[in-house]
Amino acid sequence: MPWPLPSSDQARLTLAKGYPYAAPAGSYLYRDGETRALDGGAEAALLRDRVPVIAHGSNRAPEQLHRKFSHLSGAASEIPVTRALLADHDVVYSAHMTRYGAVSATLHAAPGTRVTVFVTWLHEAQLPRMHETELGLGNYGYGRMSGISLTLEDGAEIAEAYAYLSVHGCLADPEAESAPLALAAVPAQRRRHRAVDQESALTLLRDRHEPSAELDGMILSNIADTAKRRGLIKALQEAAVPWEVPGFELLQR
Repeated sequence: MPWPLPSSDQARLTLAKGYPYAAPAGSYLYRDGETRALDGGAEAALLRDRVPVIAHGSNRAPEQLHRKFSHLSGAASEIPVTRALLADHDVVYSAHMTRYGAVSATLHAAPGTRVTVFVTWLHEAQLPRMHETELGLGNYGYGRMSGISLTLEDGAEIAEAYAYLSVHGCLADPEAESAPLALAAVPAQRRRHRAVDQESALTLLRDRHEPSAELDGMILSNIADTAKRRGLIKALQEAAVPWEVPGFELLQR
């Protein structure tokens, strides 16, 4: 099952507006809800026999990993997370609202851009849980990205990794025809798309689809009312910019 939502309205609003949540400045090891810095090559053994999954949104943040993996403890909970630069892509908003009220992220081709992502190195016992939280609600597809230029913080390069990409396409920028909106919270070099923060993205949804509503009320009503949120997602999908990720092979939905 997906992780439980907060019970209070204020906590729900904080969760929605806080996406994609704070990530450390460098690579780290998650264990039992805590983190410590990773020292690149000196701890390469931690990455052996693990699946490299690109974390471009909330999965790069320790607090989100804790929501998803708090049921594990000790060595079973360990997840090495390496900071990296992904060439010729950007992290943009998906054309959907999550069940917890945020406009989440996806990847999109952006020649010349180098975007900061993280790689979660999951062992085979952890991957099904990540699938459960990402694929269970039908918003993302899991697949292999081949022929990429992914440079880890220690300088190592990877040409193939895995990722969860939105099946709904990218949220369209009303100020630029056929262009997506990038996440301001995710650093990038030579970014070509306009970047906005989470509250601005949510305000865009409100202005387009419920202009008479207060922003907080719009967020909370979509969290509470699944049918309403699904209607919003359908409308966003109809106006979405189709995502483009060359070399992506969908493996599971």
